[in-house]
Amino acid sequence: MAFLTDIEIAQSTPMCPIDEIARKAHIDNKYLENYGKYKAKVDLKYLDDTVRPDGKLILVTAITPTPAGEGKTTTSIGLADALRAIGRDAVAALREPSLGPVFGVKGGACGGGYAQVLPMEDINLHFTGDIHAIGAANNLLAAMVDNHIQQGNALNIDPRRITWKRCMDMNDRQLRFIIDGMGGKANGVPREDGFDITVASEIMAILCLSQSLSDLKERLSRIVVGYSYEGKPVSCGDLNAQGAMTVLLKDALKPNLVQTLEGTPVFIHGGPFANIAHGCNSVLATRMALKSADYVVTEAGFGADLGAEKFLDIKCRTAGIKPSAVVVVATIKALKMHGGLSKDQLRCEDVEALRRGIPNLLRHVSNIQNVYKLPCTVAINRFPTDTEKEIHALQESCKELGVNVIPAQVWAEGGKGGTALAEEVLRLCQEDNSSFSYSYPLDLSIEDKIRSIVRKVYGGEDVVLSQEAKNQAEDFTRMGYGDLPICIAKTQYSFSDDPSKLGAPENFTVNIKKLRLSSGAGFIVALAGDIMTMPGLPKYPAAEKIDIDGNGKITGLF
Repeated sequence: MAFLTDIEIAQSTPMCPIDEIARKAHIDNKYLENYGKYKAKVDLKYLDDTVRPDGKLILVTAITPTPAGEGKTTTSIGLADALRAIGRDAVAALREPSLGPVFGVKGGACGGGYAQVLPMEDINLHFTGDIHAIGAANNLLAAMVDNHIQQGNALNIDPRRITWKRCMDMNDRQLRFIIDGMGGKANGVPREDGFDITVASEIMAILCLSQSLSDLKERLSRIVVGYSYEGKPVSCGDLNAQGAMTVLLKDALKPNLVQTLEGTPVFIHGGPFANIAHGCNSVLATRMALKSADYVVTEAGFGADLGAEKFLDIKCRTAGIKPSAVVVVATIKALKMHGGLSKDQLRCEDVEALRRGIPNLLRHVSNIQNVYKLPCTVAINRFPTDTEKEIHALQESCKELGVNVIPAQVWAEGGKGGTALAEEVLRLCQEDNSSFSYSYPLDLSIEDKIRSIVRKVYGGEDVVLSQEAKNQAEDFTRMGYGDLPICIAKTQYSFSDDPSKLGAPENFTVNIKKLRLSSGAGFIVALAGDIMTMPGLPKYPAAEKIDIDGNGKITGLF
């Protein structure tokens, strides 16, 4: 039996005009700024004018990622469709894709099978230009830093201590480390430099945490671009760049409205890295979604130890929101990998391997319940190779924590494949979650906040800061940044900082090499290892298979 590819399914599905989708989300046409027939930006005045009470927020997260895949975005889209299928007023709020992964190895971020967002090609490519605007603002600031030095350097910036990099929205390892300003006095000051991928720019994190145009400008002004020869931090505000940068970002700040295959409204806006940033769609898109429906499905990047932790400890704290329910997505295949099987051994039933991997899921679920005090369910993104014995074993294990395991088949069946999950989520949303708490208070020291995450969320024994990181913690505290939240950048493949430690490792120590200040976004990044902020292309990049015919039909996107 031949299966349609994701892009074939998307291209064969008729779309509704975007004004019809807006009506489903209770958004009047006067707030829409159309980008063609099927996508639009929503003016921020909608938030000021609407009197609808906020809906209930549902966070979709996942187990620790494996090469077998989990299907978090697909499940999020399918759950939103399923809620509408059973008669509930629901929308979704998701991140937007970066061109780097689209043309690299990961592909796009529009879901899969019969749980996708449309127009799939537009969203995965240039969309409404938000990421390009972020890149332009980032590079304007970079140009103004170097121009300041060239024009006399009144701020006494040390070229060796410039921390602000240039960026582009493409995987290009050649640009990770460069020397620029060559060619003589008229062409700048020679120095070491480099590029990040645009979604790793602090401006992306800032845009996603800003709550207004004025808030955006204020956050931009606080960006630290480097240090003077005396060791004093130099900010974007010192260079008077924030006004022009905000002008470049004025439209990008407005959330984007699109639709699922089944016509469910979806806000897609922002996509910061889930390692060096918080990995969630924008606060504005989430707030707008909450005013547009009774139930809002959103997601956070990577597994719950990274994505959900940052969603809850950074985004929710910043925005003053909290989820009413949490869904932890898992697959039987991925849990068997955590149980020690290789990728080519996953098609056969192996209940023992599954049982060895289940502790990974249980730790994530326990964290949601016991650290953050939120109601939780487990969604099994089901594959044809999953057996009833394996499903039963998983359900029995989760009963120990009082959590229901709900198989979902939204990839194959769309919303109707997720109605049981939707019913369970509705049940959880009725529970009282007034005891919601964070994993650490902000008044702890920087080191103790990191230690709290390691012990409470990762299940580790302790944290060790390098001497460089200790010195940075002292400096940041002295500068007045000691009360900021923490964003730990570590491998996504393990609770620990060692990607080979699968399952639910214990008695491990997390080593923090250095700290990075994201003063505009409003958090401190703790780097547990070398985190790649400019990916490279694989040996056979996805770009080799992407094509377009004479009629404009695109093929090869996934």
